[in-house]
Amino acid sequence: MKALRNYIDKIKPTFQKGGKLEALHSTFEAFETFLFVPNKVTTVGAHIRDAIDMKRTMSVVVMALMPALLFGMWNVGYQHALSTGAVMTFWEVFLYGFIKVFPIIAVSYIVGLGIEFAFAQSRKHEVNEGFLVTGMLIPLIVPADIPLWMVAIATAFAVVIGKEVFGGTGMNIFNPALLARAFLFFAYPSYMSGDKIWVSGMIKGEGIVDGFSGATPLANAAAHHMDKIPSTWDMFIGTIPGSIGETSTLAILIGALFLIITGIGSWKIMLSTVLGGLSIGFLFNIFAVNPFMEIPAWHHLIMGGFAFGAVFMATDPVSGAQTEKGKWIYGFLIGFFAVLVRVLNPAYPEGMMLSILLMNAFAPLIDHYIIEASIRRRHKRAAIAANNR
Repeated sequence: MKALRNYIDKIKPTFQKGGKLEALHSTFEAFETFLFVPNKVTTVGAHIRDAIDMKRTMSVVVMALMPALLFGMWNVGYQHALSTGAVMTFWEVFLYGFIKVFPIIAVSYIVGLGIEFAFAQSRKHEVNEGFLVTGMLIPLIVPADIPLWMVAIATAFAVVIGKEVFGGTGMNIFNPALLARAFLFFAYPSYMSGDKIWVSGMIKGEGIVDGFSGATPLANAAAHHMDKIPSTWDMFIGTIPGSIGETSTLAILIGALFLIITGIGSWKIMLSTVLGGLSIGFLFNIFAVNPFMEIPAWHHLIMGGFAFGAVFMATDPVSGAQTEKGKWIYGFLIGFFAVLVRVLNPAYPEGMMLSILLMNAFAPLIDHYIIEASIRRRHKRAAIAANNR
């Protein structure tokens, strides 16, 4: 590492003001600060000094996503083996999934970072670090058989429309990764809904065995095929069809624990999202006018993208609520509306994406009223104190 540090210091003047490659300063700075902690220090004024910066924060989130990613790769191969009847070893299954998933990740990062670097160079700004996470989230919330060109278009839409038009990382209103999925869902619905798209090879009909549908648990529930819903254990472990990184609640919980221990993810939003989903789920259980409402409320937590959304999407510090009380309200409403959309809209059984995007829009309003209420209480206490003097 010392040799690399010396080499970077040697070529650094070339990219600084007055150097031959001054125009590429933003690109050089991005790679340098990714490899090494910046050596800039504050000299005047009051500043918060911490051992972690934005790049390290994003790196922690990426590490928290690893269990879901690795299991997702294995599950892609496992579902393919089930659909074709092939007998494959553990590593053959994982290798098949890796070959299918890695190109999606590569396209996401190449397109997204390419646009980020282009905007940074044109604005002469530092490269934003936010896409380190977004670039990993996008592949995890799409089907394994999605065409790579669709991933490229959706990623470009998410970065340009979801981030850059608002000013870049930290200024976006909506979660960029969810915007990518929303774009794919409404622009190419045949590739984001139905049964075949969730299992690699089914669209091409690669020797699919009789009786294998590839339908997700939510799709079966929405169609009232309750006898086809997998067991609770299978849904918790994640050996079911679905988006690459959303199937295993166990892997997601490992990531959630990592985020909570490191202080990166808000446990308040995670817990309140679960409480919101359970509350409306129990309410549906009471009325139970159709088979979908009869599903135990806690089953919603391990079906579809509920767990993944609660841990990795709802907790986005930019598009979510900022105040402590606001986080409870924000998370509760996400869980509440997610299950509400699932049950009452059979045409779109997965409501987590729409719920989070909706609450992204209302998060500033929630924080506004929380702050205004706090100000009113302080004024009231000040008035009472003044009258008692």
